[in-house]
Amino acid sequence: MTISPDAHLAEERLHRMHQRLGGIAYGGDYNPEQWPRDVWLEDARLMQEAGVNLVTLAVFSWSRLETADGVYDFGWLDDVMDLMHEHGIGVDLATPDAVPPAWLIARHPDILPELADGSTFGFGSRQHFDVSHPVYREKALAMAEQMGDRYAKHRALMMWHVGNEYGPVSYGPWAAKAFRGWLRQKYSSLEELNQAWSADVWGQVYSDWNQVDVPAQPRTWSNPSRRLDFHRFTSHSMLEHFKAERDILRRHTPDLPIVTNFMRFYKTNDYWAWAAEEDAAALDIYPDPREADAHVAAALNFDLMRSLRKGQPWMVMEQATGAVSQWSVNVSKLPGKMRLGSYQAIAQGADSILFFQWRQAKGGTERYHSAMVGHAGPNSRIFREVVQLGNELKDLGGLAGTRATAKVAVVFDWECWWALELGNSPRSDLNYAQEVLRLYRPLFDANITVDFVSAQSDLSAYSLVLLPAAYLLNDESAQRFEDYVSDGGRLVVSYLSGIVDESNTIRLGGYPGALRKVLGAWSEEMHPLAGEGEEVKLTTSDGGTASASYWTEHLHTQEAEVLASYDSGRLAGSPAVTRNTFGKGSAMYLSARVDPTFLKLLLAAECEAAGVQPELQAPPGVQVRRRTGSGSSFLLVLNHNDAPARVDVGDGGTDRLTGRRIQGTVELPPNEVLVLAEPTR
Repeated sequence: MTISPDAHLAEERLHRMHQRLGGIAYGGDYNPEQWPRDVWLEDARLMQEAGVNLVTLAVFSWSRLETADGVYDFGWLDDVMDLMHEHGIGVDLATPDAVPPAWLIARHPDILPELADGSTFGFGSRQHFDVSHPVYREKALAMAEQMGDRYAKHRALMMWHVGNEYGPVSYGPWAAKAFRGWLRQKYSSLEELNQAWSADVWGQVYSDWNQVDVPAQPRTWSNPSRRLDFHRFTSHSMLEHFKAERDILRRHTPDLPIVTNFMRFYKTNDYWAWAAEEDAAALDIYPDPREADAHVAAALNFDLMRSLRKGQPWMVMEQATGAVSQWSVNVSKLPGKMRLGSYQAIAQGADSILFFQWRQAKGGTERYHSAMVGHAGPNSRIFREVVQLGNELKDLGGLAGTRATAKVAVVFDWECWWALELGNSPRSDLNYAQEVLRLYRPLFDANITVDFVSAQSDLSAYSLVLLPAAYLLNDESAQRFEDYVSDGGRLVVSYLSGIVDESNTIRLGGYPGALRKVLGAWSEEMHPLAGEGEEVKLTTSDGGTASASYWTEHLHTQEAEVLASYDSGRLAGSPAVTRNTFGKGSAMYLSARVDPTFLKLLLAAECEAAGVQPELQAPPGVQVRRRTGSGSSFLLVLNHNDAPARVDVGDGGTDRLTGRRIQGTVELPPNEVLVLAEPTR
């Protein structure tokens, strides 16, 4: 992954924005078009009370900003922009192309995306467009030009927000035409495409480019290489549209940040490619309050956002104050959890805490989605928590711009994700994100800071790299991992890694294909466990016991030492976990899904051997992170437990939330936070 040459300019833009805001950004989506004007003044007053310094405007306002083809009405938005400036509140101004208006769809109904089964995505929701449609693109870019020209000099404008949650996939004729064009750029000839797609299997050979179509829903299964390329095309085509809007806005406002919002575990878009084209990574995050460990998956997403632009501070663009409205049962966050989750994001590198949305809608699809000001109004628990958090963040301006550093990296790669979950494999129920989370969790629990990298990233800064289910690896990436170990790195590889090349073609000679040499072991056959809850026993090299479930392999060692062997089942006596010394480093292979306790022990031993230390020794459920920069160091300690926890913070520091000097062992109440400004070292 490479970041565009003006990466330093992106950070400068963010730095200037946070200086103008006074530090950490705080606020959320504001939709005044849903409310009469007499509410707007109350909103501005309440925003000041809550410490809001940034609101996102116009995300869903296309129909109000362009009321008919070429007929623009910006008067009401002018008034809101002026009102925000008068009250000291900055604006993150959105281009509203996520919601093409009804009049545009009526004139050009083929803008609506076509689903894989041939049905049309109807009007009445969001993201109802085929990004390849020329009229949609023309009108969206015209709106960006209008907004850039009109608001470039407005004193409230702090940044731009392009679109919203990019993601609609279309299988219609416009997408098909664009897909063919993309393929003709990727492949020099039809013969090369036929070869890459293994088209002779099932007689799918193409003799003319016009025969190549999108992989719409077939009778049974369809070509996995073709579908992988369609994933690549889809992410690319949406990114190209984002870049076109970005370039228009950049021309009008070269000094302002420009972003769009990413989503939690979102598969459609390759965020490594997207983040390289933006000024910051920005995340919409909605953990389910019903899950006791929802903060762990949230932590993975936070670390991923921080890593997408090589440690640069990122943004929480959307989160909920209480309940959401998309699940079958929408439980509200318990008191204190919204504040705790916000500080967790800050601990993991965020400099902006924003919500969807400011005022809870009284109608429409998301009328039960919580907000900073709910249906009950400001005299409510949630608004009191909003005010508390906003006023605390005013005193944490020194955190903005600081960074976290890591010596451990975990590979998260969208092409691996796409290829792995295409089906027709030994286990079609395998979930890539959960495989990554399985290796991430022991490190999170141990308070070891983790960066994420792609399969194309430079690994030289890391003492330990984890490679979970890296199903697709091209030759260059495989060589990068081999060189990393040879130069002294420690690598941990899980099952289903290195299986296919960039064309989604199996690497022959035994699994795990591209990594056999560095691992010093190979598998002749995959043996997924069929029964629900089925387990096999393991014996470890030191005489201990463990177990494995879900996945096993018939593994053979070459140079590798055996750390654990199967002790039951059809593979009894065969190796299950190995470690190979390779050059100056070592590579461990987990050919089975080992139990969590054994995995924790294995990764703890690897961390120790790599010289990786936790930020602080802390009891279970207590998260510790450190942010440093410009001569400052902040230690953030978060108690995710619903009970008090005793933590030894050592020399500690001054708690920026209370002003108290904290050191030694302290008792942290449930869901409570310390933000310690550490003494200058």
